[in-house]
Amino acid sequence: MFSSVTVQHRVLERAVDTEAAFLRLYSASATAFWLDSEHVEPGLDRFSFLGDAAGPLAEVVRYRVGSGFVTVTATGGESRKEPGTILDYLAAELRDRSLPLPDRLPFDFAGGYVGYLGYEVKADCGGAAAYSAPAPDAQWIFADRLVVVDHLAGRTHLLALTGPGDAARHATRTWLDTTAAALERLPAWSNPDPIDGGYDHTAVSAVEEHLVRGRAQYLVDIATCQAALRAGESYEITLTDQLTLPARSGGLDTYRILRRANPAPYSAYLRFDDLDIACSSPERFLKIDRTRTVETKPIKGTARRDPDPDIDEQLRRALTEDPKTRAENVMIVDLLRNDLGRVCETGSVRVHELLATETYSTLHQLVSTVRGTLRADTDVIGCLRACFPGGSMTGAPKIRTMEIIDALETRARGIYSGTIGFLGLGGTADLNIVIRTAVRHGGRWQIGAGGAIVLDSVADAEYDEMLLKARAVWRALAADPAGEASPHGSIPAGR
Repeated sequence: MFSSVTVQHRVLERAVDTEAAFLRLYSASATAFWLDSEHVEPGLDRFSFLGDAAGPLAEVVRYRVGSGFVTVTATGGESRKEPGTILDYLAAELRDRSLPLPDRLPFDFAGGYVGYLGYEVKADCGGAAAYSAPAPDAQWIFADRLVVVDHLAGRTHLLALTGPGDAARHATRTWLDTTAAALERLPAWSNPDPIDGGYDHTAVSAVEEHLVRGRAQYLVDIATCQAALRAGESYEITLTDQLTLPARSGGLDTYRILRRANPAPYSAYLRFDDLDIACSSPERFLKIDRTRTVETKPIKGTARRDPDPDIDEQLRRALTEDPKTRAENVMIVDLLRNDLGRVCETGSVRVHELLATETYSTLHQLVSTVRGTLRADTDVIGCLRACFPGGSMTGAPKIRTMEIIDALETRARGIYSGTIGFLGLGGTADLNIVIRTAVRHGGRWQIGAGGAIVLDSVADAEYDEMLLKARAVWRALAADPAGEASPHGSIPAGR
């Protein structure tokens, strides 16, 4: 049947406000996505993708590691179980539903799967199953209708996958007409005013109150990591902790604050029934474009911002010149070169940018860029299997280092340390690393944060860096308009 599916496309000659669009079109949807490229800079993402699971071809796929099956729910509510892992299912469906990208599109996604893989999916990629996460380990929407905002070109694209027959074509025309009319009434896109995030010792203390393991245990765990490093079991270990706190409001309100408090190019808001993911990630995991070029952009090295421009520049420069930080970054670059080398053409894997600084509203980050060309006998899911979890969230060597992490961390990381993004029907993908993220499930928020431990690590400094990263997300929860920190309505309507 899918061989007769076509892509219907309409363009609005202005970039609508993505937040207003999501609120207008999808705020009431039980399952919805917003891949949000809010922080637009040269060389970083310029497109935002919005949609839900209401289209005629849509489905929602859920998976728990070790279950042996995925659950697939169609638009009408019918569910079925398919044997295998989530990656088995996605690989088969992407093969069966292969659809070339229209040449006229400036982006690489015209329908396919949008969703997440949690960290525990490592058990299906060569790692061990150590803990069970409370939420599903993977959930994906088959997106057959999309709103795509091109922030740089100033256009909004509407796309719909359409099956054969007059009824299907009529339904698509109706959706295009009604969606275009709704968007025409919305304001044009502009970056919203940021929320000030100056360093605050009181806020740091508040973050510490919610840690799962806490300072004393984290320092002990750092010492254990360094003992493993001295024994030659690993070169670098990404150690993390979690914050948990009661959820006092819905995830969308929190994400609307987070995208202003910590704007980032690979941000996302996902809703799956009782699960909300508010993500402001600055890190790309994998991008595979229509030319089969694979790109990964690992981050290792973090420094706080300062309101004084001179001090801020000193902090940025110290980050780029610190030998320990540079070594952390280079070790992960080597790991990712090895991961890509397993699935890319021989000799095609190159480091295109090493130790570049990217600056965000709350942090400076040290970022490198590695690219290769995907082999003809490998697909997107093959690449994902070879590289997941992202090396910046494990350390090196990956398998042994994940075993060390499992022995120290007392619970599942869940969605944190996994990936969010799209898998396109044209053999493309764009996936982030899930950091700077709050996950709402079972009436509680969970935030993960951590950092790379090497032999030169100073335990107190590593602990402070973990708190700095956690605070970038925690303050969005603290400012929640339905919570105690600010009155309801503090976010302007439509923004």
